[in-house]
Amino acid sequence: MSKEKPSRRAFLENATAAAAGFAIFPHSLRSRSLGTNPVRAVAQAGTPRALSTITVDLGAKPILFDPDQALGSSMDILPHDVVDKIYTPEMVKQCLSAGWGPITYRQNTELSIGAWHWNPAGAWSDAANKRGYFTGRAELGEPIRHSFGYPLPHRGTTRNGGSEHGFSRITDGDASTYWKSNPYLAAKFTGEAESAHPQWIVLDLGSTEPLSHVRIDWADPYAVNYEVQYWTGEHPMDKPIAGIWTTFPHGIVTGARGGRQMLKLAGTPLPVRFLRLWMTASSNTPAPGHDPADPRSSVGYAIREMSAGTLTDGGEFVDLVQHRPDQNQTATYCSSIDPWHTESDLDMHGDQTGFDLFFTSGITNNLPAMIPIAMLYGTPEDAAAQISYLKKRGYAISYVEMGEEPDGQNMLPEDYAALYLQFATAMHRVDLNLKLGGPVFEGVNEDIKVWPDEQGRTSWLGRFVDYLKERSRIHDLAFVSFEHYPFPPCDTVWADLYREPQVVSHILEVWRQDGLPENIPLMNTESNVTYNNAEEMVDIFAALWLCDSVGAFLTAGGAAYYHSPIQPEPLRPGCHGFGTYGNYVADENLKIHAFTCQYYASRLINLEWVQHRAGAHKLYPAACDLKDAAGHTLITAYAVIRPNQSWSLMLINKDQTNAHEVRLGPGGRQGFTNPTTQISYGSEQYMWREAGANGRPEPGDPPVVKSLSAGAQAVLLPKASITILRGKVAG
Repeated sequence: MSKEKPSRRAFLENATAAAAGFAIFPHSLRSRSLGTNPVRAVAQAGTPRALSTITVDLGAKPILFDPDQALGSSMDILPHDVVDKIYTPEMVKQCLSAGWGPITYRQNTELSIGAWHWNPAGAWSDAANKRGYFTGRAELGEPIRHSFGYPLPHRGTTRNGGSEHGFSRITDGDASTYWKSNPYLAAKFTGEAESAHPQWIVLDLGSTEPLSHVRIDWADPYAVNYEVQYWTGEHPMDKPIAGIWTTFPHGIVTGARGGRQMLKLAGTPLPVRFLRLWMTASSNTPAPGHDPADPRSSVGYAIREMSAGTLTDGGEFVDLVQHRPDQNQTATYCSSIDPWHTESDLDMHGDQTGFDLFFTSGITNNLPAMIPIAMLYGTPEDAAAQISYLKKRGYAISYVEMGEEPDGQNMLPEDYAALYLQFATAMHRVDLNLKLGGPVFEGVNEDIKVWPDEQGRTSWLGRFVDYLKERSRIHDLAFVSFEHYPFPPCDTVWADLYREPQVVSHILEVWRQDGLPENIPLMNTESNVTYNNAEEMVDIFAALWLCDSVGAFLTAGGAAYYHSPIQPEPLRPGCHGFGTYGNYVADENLKIHAFTCQYYASRLINLEWVQHRAGAHKLYPAACDLKDAAGHTLITAYAVIRPNQSWSLMLINKDQTNAHEVRLGPGGRQGFTNPTTQISYGSEQYMWREAGANGRPEPGDPPVVKSLSAGAQAVLLPKASITILRGKVAG
C-alpha cells in the first residue's frame, strides 16, 4: 500500500461551502457501485461537493444482531513456549480490553497435514505398537493445558494452501513409505459405491514434457480400476475450470493387479505437465504395517512411488520425476490422506491450547465459545470423545466447526460432505443439540470452483449443499463459515479500502446463490486485511478497513464476524517492513510497548459503536453520496439503534487528504438532540514509523472524545478516520 503521507492542508475555513448534510430519511437507498481502479493514494480528491448527504433508510427492515454473538475474536495455534505467557490473568485482561465478545478456537494441525491429539491421553487402535488411529480420552483427568499435532506418515501432498513444509510420500524416493487415502471415504463407511468417491493423485512435472509412460509402485490396498489422464489448460489446482482432463489413449485400466506396474499410455509421446490418476475400485487388501484386523487398513488406495516419462529407442525408461524427501520433489496433490499415525510422529513446535486452559483462563470472556474438531485427518470416534469430554467439564459451546479449509487442501465437496455426515452422526449421539458447521473456507472473494462433476456442476459449496439435501441431512448444517483475508499481501493499495464493502456483500451473495438456504447463517470466523504479514497490518489503513469490514458484513446479512487474533505477538518482517497481525506492538517476550491502530478500531466498534452485554441492536442501511473524481465513495456509514434506544453512527472517511464535514440537519427526525458524543480516530492520532523490529506508532494517541455543543450544525470527519456519533434522535 501507499507510503505517501497525507498532505497537511488546513481545514477549509468556509464550512458552508465544504459541508456535507446529515439526515435520517425514511426512503430506500439507491445502490452505488464502488470504484475498483487501484491507486496509491487519493491526493486528487479535492474539495468535496457541497451538501452531500448521509442517508439512513428507516423504511428498510432492520437487521437484528447481538454483539455478544456477532462480534468476536480468535485464538490460533501458538509456539509452545508462548502459551504460558499468553494465559496469565494480566495478559488475558489485556487481550479482552479490545472489547470483542465471543472467541473462536482455530484448529491449525490440519493445515500442517497432521492428526490432532486434543487430549494427550487416549488410546491407540493398535495399542501394542502405539500406532494407528488415536481416540482422545473422554473421561476426566488432569486438566489439559497443551495439545499437539502428529504429521501424517501417509501424506500424499507436497504442498497446499496450509502447508509449505514436509513432503509427499509419492515422490520421496523411499520405497518403504507410501501414500494412503482416507478409509472413511470408502464404501464400507460411506454406504455408497466406491465410484461415488473416486480418489485421485495429481502429479505436476513443473513444465510441459513429452510423456508416453507411467510407472506406479502400488502398496496395499491398490486400485483395481483406474484411469490415467492429462490436463489441457491453466493450473488445474488453481484454475480448476480453466481446462479439461482427458484420458490417455491407453489410460483406462480395469481388473488391475498391485505391485510395480509400467503402463504405456500413448503410442507416441504427448505434451503433458499435469497427470491425474483417478481411482474408482479398490483391492481391499490390508496395508503394510497396519493392523489387518482393523477394517480401515484394507480400504482405499495406497501408492509407494510414482514416475512418468518416455522410453528411449533402446527401451530404457526416462523418468521425468524428481524423487526427493523435501519440497524440491516433483509436486503431487491428493484427494485425501489416511489419519493413521504413530506415537513417534509427535510435533511439539506448534501448541494448540489445551481445552481446560482455554475455557478456564478467562479468554472466552464468559461467553459460549466456537470450537473445532479435526475432521479431514481425524476420526468420528475421536470427535465424539472430544464433545463428551467438554460436556463433562460443563464448558459452554456455541458452535462446532468441522475440519479446516478443505478447499485449500484440494478436497472435493462430496468427500468433505461424506466425512461431515459421519462425524455429525457420531457427535449428535453425544449431544443432539450441537450446532455444527463449516466448511471453513480459505479467505476468498469469489465462488470456489472445482473440477466439473458428471452433471457439469463446478461450485464447491453448491455441490456440498446438494449432497446434504439429497440425503435429507441439510438440518445437520447449522451455519456456513469462511475466512476473510480480502487483499493479497505486498500489493495492497489505499484504493482497496473503497472495495471492501462490495467485496463483503458480494461473497455473501455468492454463497446464497450456491443454494445455501436463507435460514442457515453465514459466519466469518477468521479475518484480517491480508493472509500474510505485511506493513499494511500496522498502517492506519488497517483500522479503517476493520471498521468498514465489520459494518459492511453485518449490513449484508452476515451473522458473526471474528477478527483475528486476540493475543499479542512480536513484530515480524513482511513485504515492505515489519508488522503484526495483533492489536499490540510487542517484543519477543510479548511485553506490550504500544497499541496498533486495530486495537483502537476494535474498541471503537465494541465499546463505542455497539454495546456489549446489552442485547439486540437494530442495524439500518446507510450511505453517503460523496465521491471523488474517480467515483470512489469517500464516506461509508453504519447506523444502529442500541438497546437503550440511542442512535450510534459509525462514519468512515477514507479520504487520505481531506477532512469532510457532516452537517446536522434541523430538528424532527433529521438530526441528533443534544447532548451528542463524538469519538474520532485516524491518521492525526496514529502514524506508523518503520524501524524494523523496533517499529512503533508516532503519534500513537487514543481517540479524541468530545461532546457537541447545543445547536451544533456540523461534525468534522478528519481525514483518514473513523468517527462515532452517538445520541438521541429528535422526533
